[in-house]
Amino acid sequence: MIVITGGGGFIGSVLAAQLNAAGQDDLVIVDRFGSGEKWRNIAKRAFFEIVPIDGLFGWLDRFGDRVEAVFHLGANSSTTAVDADAMIAGNLTYSIRLWRWCAAAGKKLVYASTAATYGNGAHGFDDHGGISALEQLRPLNLYGWSKHAFDLWALRQAARGMAPPAWVGLKFFNVFGPNEYHKGEMMSLVAKNYRRILAGEPVRLFKSHRPDYADGAQCRDFVYVKDCAAVMAWLLRQEAPCGLYNIGTGRARSFRDLIAAVGAVCGVAPVIDYVETPPAIRPNYQYFTEANISKLRAAGYGAAFTPLEAAVRDFVEGYLAQSDPYL
Repeated sequence: MIVITGGGGFIGSVLAAQLNAAGQDDLVIVDRFGSGEKWRNIAKRAFFEIVPIDGLFGWLDRFGDRVEAVFHLGANSSTTAVDADAMIAGNLTYSIRLWRWCAAAGKKLVYASTAATYGNGAHGFDDHGGISALEQLRPLNLYGWSKHAFDLWALRQAARGMAPPAWVGLKFFNVFGPNEYHKGEMMSLVAKNYRRILAGEPVRLFKSHRPDYADGAQCRDFVYVKDCAAVMAWLLRQEAPCGLYNIGTGRARSFRDLIAAVGAVCGVAPVIDYVETPPAIRPNYQYFTEANISKLRAAGYGAAFTPLEAAVRDFVEGYLAQSDPYL
């Protein structure tokens, strides 16, 4: 069986779809769903069981011998969260406990980290370094720090020989695509603005507050969620060297490019209103992210990442424009 924490969330549910498509239906979905529409992310999925977050370790005590691998994708991913105790409990303590279980049980572990660990990018976006290189990074928010703290903890444990037999941490860059609809304000600009662009309404982007960037020229490495799932499905069957890996396209694109790509699919020239970046987030605002993916390539992953325009077209035409936008 394959355990997927956060299996009802954005990346986790798309991974479940990828595994189902490959003929694997013995999935254990670990998540909480509440009273919203998040359940629709797994409505089309075949699975063995749904387990609540707080019930996972009890479930592992009973069925852990049947587990092949754990994908730990569940997390509090809010970049504006301020409750450090809750963030530590959910993103750090829970991850440590799961790592220790996988190490003791001899199970493969693939877990989600984030490009937010790189902070303002002053030290680059390179995943080749070890503990000393990671110690130089300064995440800009609580979420980024919580993931960074676990990355460091994992590398230190591995250096002591106290690690799962196969483990990988994935530093996801700016992921977008189907099944992100429950994320509210954390949804991608594509999901947020598709209908506005289609209706000819203006899209709001932040002004630049740096002389070296024009308004809307701030850049991110936008990566399609289906590509992220493809990498993880590959990792399930391959023995890549243990460690941290960037997951992005390797090419930064501007927010203007992203909005223009949506407009091209809609057949509309987008209207963009540039607004002031809120003072509260202005000091920590990232102007550029771009994944160095040479380590992933060296590990043997050769599949191409979907170019921005093609990914936006697939997302819009295949999902957002449909009456049922779920994968």
